[in-house]
Amino acid sequence: MLNRTKAHSRRGSVSALALIAAFAASAAQAETAPAAPAAPAANATAPAPEDQTQKSDIAEGSDIVVTATKANELAPVTASLQTTQPQAIVSRSFIEDSLPATADFNQIALITPSVSNYGGNNGIGLSESKAQIRGFQDGEYNVTYDGVPFGDTNDPTHHSTTFFPSNTIETLVVDRGPGNASQLGQATFGGTFNLFSRATRDTFGGSLEATYGSFNTYLGRAIVQTGKIDKLGGASAVFTGQYVHSDGRSSYSKYENYNLFGKVIVPIGPDVTLTLLGTYNKNHFNQADSDGSTLGQQALFGKYYALNTDPKTSEYYGYNRTVKTTDFELVKLEANLAPGVVFENRAYTYYYDNETLSANDVTTLPGAIYTTTTNPSGAAPATPNGNIPGYTKTNKYRVFGDIMKLRADLTSFATLTVGAWLEFSNTYRQQRDVDLTTGLPNYIEKGVTAPATGVNPGQVTPRNIKFDQNSQGNHTEEFVELELRPIAGLKITPGFKHVDFGRKIDATYNQTTRYAQRNANDYSADLPFVTINYQPVSNLSVYGQYAKGFLAPALSQLYVANTTFSNAVPQKSTNYQIGAVYHGSHLSLDADVYVINFTNKFYSYTDTSGQGLGTIFTNIGGALYKGVEAQATYAFGNGIAVFANASRNYAKTTVYIDPVTNLSVPRTAIGKAPFATAAGGVLFKRGPYRFSLTDKWTGAQYADLKNTIRISPYNTVNLAASYDVGPFRVGLDVTDLLDSQKVNQVSGSQIYYQPGRAITGQVTYKF
Repeated sequence: MLNRTKAHSRRGSVSALALIAAFAASAAQAETAPAAPAAPAANATAPAPEDQTQKSDIAEGSDIVVTATKANELAPVTASLQTTQPQAIVSRSFIEDSLPATADFNQIALITPSVSNYGGNNGIGLSESKAQIRGFQDGEYNVTYDGVPFGDTNDPTHHSTTFFPSNTIETLVVDRGPGNASQLGQATFGGTFNLFSRATRDTFGGSLEATYGSFNTYLGRAIVQTGKIDKLGGASAVFTGQYVHSDGRSSYSKYENYNLFGKVIVPIGPDVTLTLLGTYNKNHFNQADSDGSTLGQQALFGKYYALNTDPKTSEYYGYNRTVKTTDFELVKLEANLAPGVVFENRAYTYYYDNETLSANDVTTLPGAIYTTTTNPSGAAPATPNGNIPGYTKTNKYRVFGDIMKLRADLTSFATLTVGAWLEFSNTYRQQRDVDLTTGLPNYIEKGVTAPATGVNPGQVTPRNIKFDQNSQGNHTEEFVELELRPIAGLKITPGFKHVDFGRKIDATYNQTTRYAQRNANDYSADLPFVTINYQPVSNLSVYGQYAKGFLAPALSQLYVANTTFSNAVPQKSTNYQIGAVYHGSHLSLDADVYVINFTNKFYSYTDTSGQGLGTIFTNIGGALYKGVEAQATYAFGNGIAVFANASRNYAKTTVYIDPVTNLSVPRTAIGKAPFATAAGGVLFKRGPYRFSLTDKWTGAQYADLKNTIRISPYNTVNLAASYDVGPFRVGLDVTDLLDSQKVNQVSGSQIYYQPGRAITGQVTYKF
């Protein structure tokens, strides 16, 4: 089978590879693994031990081969023997048996090495969270769904509670690295969260699930599998939908979610398969656009204070609400054109619409008196009127794309893969100031007249409009890979990818400048890759990777008076990784080391030369990331398994010269980048019983790049248990069992905490 996530790694020394191979080989001997067989033909695959097969449900839906050992059947996290970069595969059974149904994809990925997150303070899956991989922030790594990269169009960031809730995910694979040439995305830089859609089954069945728990949270979910339909040539389909309601952990922070998902697989003859997929998601929630509370507010109302019921304050829940609507559609065609020749095409589109009403500032204490400007000329009232200033915000976009791949066996020891990715996006964004008390426009902005050299010279911008803009993006990537198999068990894959990325703005009132502009920029990159995977015996592999990563500047680089004064180029990374994977009958183990150098760090400053150049975007310095990671699971053979994983991570800036002060800036730790992570626990799965006790520990980190605020380590213990009674399953989830409520994020004056203990009961009927 093809590994469609194309594992990624980095080039390491032969001696280092040998050390890792020797370590894993000693574990293999302890497991009494069979001796390596006599070398077969160069293109043959080493046979599996008797208690293993070459496919299991661990990575179902992803086409990633994972040996079906006792350890891998129970492991919450494992890796493929065929991987060429550090990898963590999270199974559907872990998602169902060990996590609450409301969990978002960041919560699913959190159990893996080097992954941390913050946000989600309203409860797991009940408000947006942000994940980090080795210290790389959201926007510096990709998220894909069935191989399609998705994300915002102003920069490649993501919204964890939109698009794909857990009922739409079969398997999640975290690739810790930029990938091979065929790994696609706008941020082939810090890694990839690969989400794979729910898999269809051969037989009819399904389930109805209801849960209720803390914060008055209830969920209803249904899934139906049609099985193979003989009258339709063996076509199969899966449909699922859910509704979630919660009052939220934070005060007056209600959350609602609606989701529908469907996938149909249609065989068109013996060599062609067509897949149709679609999902629709809608969220309603009460939350300030810049949510969070200060220490002063928390001293009065508690650490989970967010909103209230007083319309005379900016924290009134009626002034802070958002509706997000998304959809995602995919048409995938797979065809065997000839023996050893496979063609694949994925055409897709997705849509995002964020409609927000928010107060300007929700960090005030009771009794604050606002001066709200209501005069179109911008004149303030003679005395403060106490009306609450706020704004409306729209961010919506439609993206169209197509991914084509052709894989052909050239000889018995060489396979060529070529392909291309084409994508176009169209975005509309606006923000207007309003008087939340009266609902009328609030003319609070500074007066702006478009310059004589502008698009509409002399145009006067209304003082209630912060920006109103359209933008477009064009992204193309062409790639080629050549997999060479010179001897049995060895795969060497050099690759090359060319990237072209362009953006343009056609704004009636551009963001920041607030007058009409038409700005554009284009970037390109050439990215080489080399990966190696060697299996000296059937249940052991070692791998290495050298890869280049790429991250284009954000759309904000076009929010300037004159783009010619900015000279920012894409950030680039050089990645080196080596590691090993071992799958014994009872022990699953993998470990790796990595070094990542990235240059051209984005930087912006305001010109102080007196020439009126305004904001300037440029590149200064870079950063160094390095570390070691490992994960292991041991199964005792009676349905009990223990697992553990850990990482030691280093992420610091390089020394650079500040373009404003002309002084050297010393090395500092990357903000929101834990120095270490760890996870562990025990799982039991036998007959009608399911049980898991897991703990995720996040090490110390700094909240900011200047390293002035240090966040202490914290951990979260989760317990899950269920029992099958005939067609029914009854279960209990307790997240944050020990009720840890430590600080996990600091942003300006706003302090955020772990959401604390939550208890959820569930009943599932299977048919």
